[in-house]
Amino acid sequence: MSIRDWPDAERPREKLLARGGAALTPAELLAILLGTGVRGASALDLGRGLLARAGGLNALLASDLAGVPGLGPAKRARLLAALELARRALREELGARPALASPRDSAAFLKAQLAHKPYEVFACLFLDNRHRVLAFEELFRGTLDGAAVHPREVVRASLKHNAAAVILAHNHPSGVAEPSAADRNITRQLRDALQLVGVRVLDHLVVGAGEPTSMAARGLI
Repeated sequence: MSIRDWPDAERPREKLLARGGAALTPAELLAILLGTGVRGASALDLGRGLLARAGGLNALLASDLAGVPGLGPAKRARLLAALELARRALREELGARPALASPRDSAAFLKAQLAHKPYEVFACLFLDNRHRVLAFEELFRGTLDGAAVHPREVVRASLKHNAAAVILAHNHPSGVAEPSAADRNITRQLRDALQLVGVRVLDHLVVGAGEPTSMAARGLI
């Protein structure tokens, strides 16, 4: 049965307008973004299939949605646009917070910004002396295997933003958020270089498929 044949109270779009987004399941919200289904599957069926294929909503948010059956260019573009809006809203929300008190305050934001990248990205959150966010910047991009990080450029960006502290972050496209020997080495180099100009490294978060790994929590900074 087509969604058009459902009672009004059960249709995702009508339910959203009448009861608000919190009343809808993730699959129903995806169905609204998809707009229509395909032969033999409603938009809601597609939404459920996307969640099952990705392994949940968090994994879907980190996906580029390429090669998904039933997801043509128009539907994929709508979903990618919605995901990018969510990332930007999270960036604004983080910037509006008075301060970052723990790695958890920034982990969700950094995961949303970096986990979906198919190549390695090294980025920084620049903070003032009260740990309020001054800026977020992607500084280096690499391939699937890594990104070359130059301490001089990180120092230059920190001075440009007049930062008192930074949170370093990079993603592992493999999905495994375990700090490598190279990650530990560059963290020490950056900590020492930034210390010379009075900028503290608060953390280095490694972003993968699950929760980001805090190198500070591991005692690696």
